[in-house]
Amino acid sequence: MAIDPGLRRLALGTLLAAFPGDTAPEWAVTLLADGLAGHTLFGTNVTDPAQVSRLTARLREGRDDALIAIDEEGGDVTRLSHRTGSPYPGNAALGAVDDESLTRAVYAAIGADLVAAGINLDLAPTVDVNTADDNPIIGTRSFGADPRLVARHARAAVEGLQSAGVAACAKHFPGHGATVTDSHLSLPTVDVPLEVLRERDLPPFAEVAASAKAVMSAHIRVPALTGDDPATFSRAALQGLLRDELGFRGAIVTDALEMVGAAATAGGIPQAAVRALTAGADLLCIGAQVDAALVEAVAAEVAAGVPAARLEEAVSRTTELATWTAKHRTLLSYDDDLGLAAARRAVRVEGSLSGFGTPLVVQLVSGYSIAEGRVPWGLSPHLDGIEQVEVVAADASATDLAARAGNRPIVIVGRHTHRKPESRALVEQLASTHAVGVVEMGWPSTWRPSQVRAFVTTHGASLANGRAAAEALGLLHA
Repeated sequence: MAIDPGLRRLALGTLLAAFPGDTAPEWAVTLLADGLAGHTLFGTNVTDPAQVSRLTARLREGRDDALIAIDEEGGDVTRLSHRTGSPYPGNAALGAVDDESLTRAVYAAIGADLVAAGINLDLAPTVDVNTADDNPIIGTRSFGADPRLVARHARAAVEGLQSAGVAACAKHFPGHGATVTDSHLSLPTVDVPLEVLRERDLPPFAEVAASAKAVMSAHIRVPALTGDDPATFSRAALQGLLRDELGFRGAIVTDALEMVGAAATAGGIPQAAVRALTAGADLLCIGAQVDAALVEAVAAEVAAGVPAARLEEAVSRTTELATWTAKHRTLLSYDDDLGLAAARRAVRVEGSLSGFGTPLVVQLVSGYSIAEGRVPWGLSPHLDGIEQVEVVAADASATDLAARAGNRPIVIVGRHTHRKPESRALVEQLASTHAVGVVEMGWPSTWRPSQVRAFVTTHGASLANGRAAAEALGLLHA
């Protein structure tokens, strides 16, 4: 059955699509002319700044006020700099420094980069309070484990982004920081009373409810609030808690509906779209694996399953969001060394850094989350003539590495090194025979190996974090 053209346009006005490649396919532009709210750009869409500017200009030929979104958090989650690593430290580093003016300045710089690229909606900042040390999806994306600290920096980050005219989207409501599973891969459950949620997870969202132009819902289940559903499908969460209790009046954006936490729960992406809109969401991120057929299928399901009045309300909010960005777009200037200066302030050193000038650098291979993607990290870009090897801890021989180092000290670089027994054992074995320094670039832990000479915590693995660590070790000079 053919969709009523008016309903189709309304349905399209609630959707953020995506496409592969560094040029826009014709359907992506045509659907914008038909009323599609916009597109989300991923790392696969980005090669260099000039190319991104051409791409966004081409998209705006479909409709000038289209929303063009991106996950540009700085730190470990970057799309604009996915080939090199971000020039800015992420939230954990900014939280460790705890200078709200610095957080505001870094996010204003990120906003300036996005404006130059033609992007007007940043799916950031992450304002989750990371209370689970082994959280596999948040970690260094969080400002910290203290709700009050996270709230202060959430406000500063939103102010920084929006000072450039880029809409900020605080995520992941009602808080993804206490989870130990990844909502890309399953439906995490946070089984706590609402009182705990209000004290621990909600303060950052309450802090930015009056200022952030958008808030992103999480595909997490909080039984006391959402029952068996993820928050994205919960009217109690989106309307009752976020709008009625916290007073949020901006656009509610969903996390990607292709994620297992949403699509598998609803029985498919089109069905997830209907449930999210019915619950009170306004702008739906379909995901990264999108084509014209999927967009049309989602639009058809939405047009048939969601009342027109609810669609009109959602589209009015997405339109208001786009209008705000057009009015407030500002070309800001900033110091090119801002990111590095911030990363330097986040470095924490325990022990002595003397004598590490010409070490063998051993980088422990680690995985990456779907949110992060495969982005370069470590000290390698900053090492000039210093030998580095990459090893998988489970397969590495401490004896062979010690022999390779000879009389040189060893610097071991890792992310979440404490999480794997084989990584901890390798560090301990090498420290028993050599002067060893450890550089931890993941979420900080209390683990400190015995006998190591120095332990360096960067609070993130961005390009800027790596350079700051290399400088601290005396491997290069600013």
